[in-house]
Amino acid sequence: MAGKINKGKVILAAAGPGDPDLITLKTAYYLGKADVILTDRLVSRDILTRFASPLAKIVEVGKQAKREGTSQSTISRLLLEYAVKDNLVVRLKGGDVSIYSNILDELETLAAYQIPFEIVPGVTAALGASAYAGIPLTARGYSTGVRLLTYYKDHVISEKEWFDLANTGDTLVFYMSSHTLAELAAKLWESGMKPDKPVAVIEQATTECQQVFIKTIDQCIKEGDKDYVSPTLIIIGDVVKLHASFNWFNPEKTGAAYFESLPEKNISLTVQRTEK
Repeated sequence: MAGKINKGKVILAAAGPGDPDLITLKTAYYLGKADVILTDRLVSRDILTRFASPLAKIVEVGKQAKREGTSQSTISRLLLEYAVKDNLVVRLKGGDVSIYSNILDELETLAAYQIPFEIVPGVTAALGASAYAGIPLTARGYSTGVRLLTYYKDHVISEKEWFDLANTGDTLVFYMSSHTLAELAAKLWESGMKPDKPVAVIEQATTECQQVFIKTIDQCIKEGDKDYVSPTLIIIGDVVKLHASFNWFNPEKTGAAYFESLPEKNISLTVQRTEK
């Protein structure tokens, strides 16, 4: 990583699921060299404080359900605007850059305009949440596979796929699906999943505000829709039973919000850092 950094380049980098100590060395390195940082909402502010260059221009481009965030077209435009001005731009994404992010839109934009780029992987939410909840995703005797999924609209999963998911021995991990959990559980049950199949709902994983709720498919159906603090990850499978034995992480601020919510309207897009 040492040596001259070429300007006019975009680094698509991962910040991890929340705990700032889970950031990779390579992402930290590029943050320290960046001229401009475009950051998601689900990025710990400690990461920017600790690792970003004090001269970097930080641009908040967060998104949040039911609130007015920054559109993907605006983000892609900003990447181009800053990169063509000979800047080293870090596009900082929560979790891993390639798991349920809009990296494809950004890659297509950069490729179309021949902007050099680099992809830096990181710890995705499924790995962070399961580790900090003491739930090995593929524990011997419990599961030999894991599937990363999302469920937000009924048509995204076919009836055949529902049957396969309901009857698999793999661990199922659902991103961005807490607001449809009751419906998700009902679809799995109707497709053959046992009503006592364990479910872990993990709020704000790896942060000091993490909470883990252990349920069953039947309980999720009966409870109906509930409001969970974003971000929330859902783990379904027999591995959830291991949480009781191996839960090692005991955060201090359960119930609080670790990540700031977006305002009702995106009043100001850019925040300029000052030198320390």
